[in-house]
Formats: sequence, C-alpha cells, structure tokens
Amino acid sequence: MIVRGFRWTVIGLIAVATVINYIDRNALAVMWPAIAEEIGATKNDYALLVSCFMVSYAVGQSLFGALFDKVGTRIGFVLAIGFWSAAICMHALARSVMQFAVLRVLLGVSEAGNWPGAAKANAEWFPARERALAQGIFNAGASIGAIISAPLIAYLFIALGWKATFVLIGVGGALWIIPWLIVYKTGPKTHPWLSEEERQHICAKPESTHVAVTPEDDYVPTLPQLLSHRQSWSVLLSRFFLDPIWWLFVSWLPIYLAETFGFDIKQIGAFAWVPYVGAMIGSLAGGALAGKLIARGWSVDRTRKWIITLGGALMLPALLLTRGADDPLQAVLLIAVILCGFQVAIGNIQTLPSDFFSGRTVGSLAGISGTFAVGGVLVTTWLVPVLTVTSYAPIFLLGALLVPAGVGAVWIFGGTIGRVSAKHPGA
Repeated sequence: MIVRGFRWTVIGLIAVATVINYIDRNALAVMWPAIAEEIGATKNDYALLVSCFMVSYAVGQSLFGALFDKVGTRIGFVLAIGFWSAAICMHALARSVMQFAVLRVLLGVSEAGNWPGAAKANAEWFPARERALAQGIFNAGASIGAIISAPLIAYLFIALGWKATFVLIGVGGALWIIPWLIVYKTGPKTHPWLSEEERQHICAKPESTHVAVTPEDDYVPTLPQLLSHRQSWSVLLSRFFLDPIWWLFVSWLPIYLAETFGFDIKQIGAFAWVPYVGAMIGSLAGGALAGKLIARGWSVDRTRKWIITLGGALMLPALLLTRGADDPLQAVLLIAVILCGFQVAIGNIQTLPSDFFSGRTVGSLAGISGTFAVGGVLVTTWLVPVLTVTSYAPIFLLGALLVPAGVGAVWIFGGTIGRVSAKHPGA
C-alpha cells in the first residue's frame, strides 16, 4: 500500500501526541484551586510542583534525546507516551503535596521525550525547506492541547471530580500507541507505504548550506564535540532565554486569572484557552512562511534568523502592554499575541539542530537544548511567587527582557546557519 504525502501523516500523529501531552500536563494547573483547597496547599506548594516537573523534564529531555538516537523514533515514542500516560493516571492516588511532587517528577521525565522525538522525526522525514512547517504543525499540537485542556478539564472536573479526570485522560493518551505502531513501521528509507518519489524528496541533499555533505563526510560528533560548536550554543542559549516565556503561561495562566481577576475553575475554562489560539496561528504561520521564503530563494540562514526576529518583535511590545492590562479579555488577547510570536520564533529555533547536524545527532542536541530551556524556566518559576505579591506586572517585564537575549543568541552564535562538519566547525 502506498500513501501519498505519508510524511505528513507521521508528523500529524506526533502533533496528536503533543495535544495529549498538553492536556495531561495542564490538568493540574486548571484543577489546582480545588485540589489545593482539598489538600491544604499554597501558592508556594504549586511553585514546588512546577519545579519538580521542570527539573525532571530537564533530565528527561537529555535522557530521551539520547534514547531516541539509540532505539529510534518508533520505540522512543512508545516508551515516552506509555510512561507519561501511566504517570498522569496515578495522579488520582495523590493525597498530599509530596505525593503530587513524586508524580510530577515521573510525568516530567516521560513527557520530555515528545520534543527530542519530534525533532528527530522532523529531521528524518522532511527536507530542510519543509522542516519549519513540519515543526509548526507539531508545535500547533501543543497549542491545540492547551486550547482544549482548559475547557475540557473544567468540564470533566465538574462532571467527574479531579481524581476520575486524571484517570480518564491518562487512559485516553495511552490509546495513541495503537495507531502509532500500525503507521510507523520503519524510517523513510525502507517504509513500505512510501512512494519512491516521496522517498527521493525526503532524502534530498540539504538546501542552502555552506558545507557540502556527502555520506562519507556525515559528521556525528560526540557530546564534547557537539558542545564545542558555537552553533550548538545558539540553540542552547536561545532556548534558555525564550522558553521561560512560554512556560510562564503554561504553568501560571490559570493562577494569574484566579488571583488577578478572581476567576473560579469554570471561568478559567472559559478564558484560558484564548491565548493558545494565537500560539496555534504562530506555529503554522512561522513554519509556512519559512517554507515560502526558502522556495523563493532565501537561504536557510537568512530565513531562520529573520523569522526568529519577527517572533521576537511580536513578543516584546505585547509583554510590555500586558503589564497594565486591567480587563481579563484584554489580558488574554495580549497574551495570545505573545504566544503567537513565541511560536513563530521557537518553531524555527527547534529546526536548527537538523539544520546544523545529521539525523544521528539531532535528538541529542534537541534534548540538551530542552534541558537548558528548563534551566531558564526554573529561574522564572521561583521568581513568580516573589515578584507577584501585589501584581504580575514585574514578571511580564522580566519576560520582555528575555526576548532580545534569546533572539540575539541566534544572531551572535549561530554563524551561517547550515550543515556543520568536522572540517568546518566554526563556519
């Protein structure tokens, strides 16, 4: 059986996994006001749980990045989603902050696998000119998951309570493994459902790179070699500075709405999905724009840098304006612009590992960059309770300061974006 455009089926399934990923991780934030009241927890306890998740998420990024490079994309995703579905189900058993902390660790480690896995699949199944769009489709899954999660979790909570909600979404996520194993039989070089024309399209040589790459010169650096390249640091540092902006809203938006505007869980469900519509638009627009610019003759280098800069130009003023938002609709619409800009930028940043290195290294660099990203997120996580005693304005200002640092890292350390080789490490 031949399936036309099969590569889009693969990335579509991964996008669905990402929807599940975000429903699962957001469930605690949406239901936290009720859970906190039941177990006697505080805002600082919530910050502790976010930190537990993020530290384990950092470890999981590097762990699964190496694991995906070793066992392959097919089995890597089975392990990741299988473990995180079990972890979210077990949240129903928690009765204290400490028990929730242990389960957030298990969830964080396993959910982290989704990102290096997606980056690796992107490098394997798409030529360079299509990778930003493929990454955008994958990232749109995160946005759709965030859009769905707030009203869905609020509805399930009202109907079933928080314990049954955790079990239901965990079982639902595990069912994804069935179509994945059916569809993802092998990689593109040998997959029986792939036409020869599409196989040749996928395996085409990288476009617009500054180093000619041949099979004999396929550079697979060790970890120390990987970290010796400034191109790697452009990815690590841009993620360190920019990812906290996304996680600020993923982790704290429901709490922000509750504390700033007095929202209950039903009202959170009605408003908290709005910003992620902007994120979804940014995911798809940033990827589609990259593909069009490359098709028009722009180099990968010029395309990536200018679209990442465009994302920063959207984020910065919106973050500054959100400081003074005194109406919930105004606030969520401004946050929608922030997340749109973030996704425009991050979709192209996340393609950089596959622009710089071969498929056998992409998972590792993507995983390490995810670990660095979590480092930045942990800093902001513990600053939120300190800086938001009377207002969330200081944390929005901090986010605005992070934007030029993250965009600047790509321009300063990225060099000419294209394939790196052992012979041309600093080009």
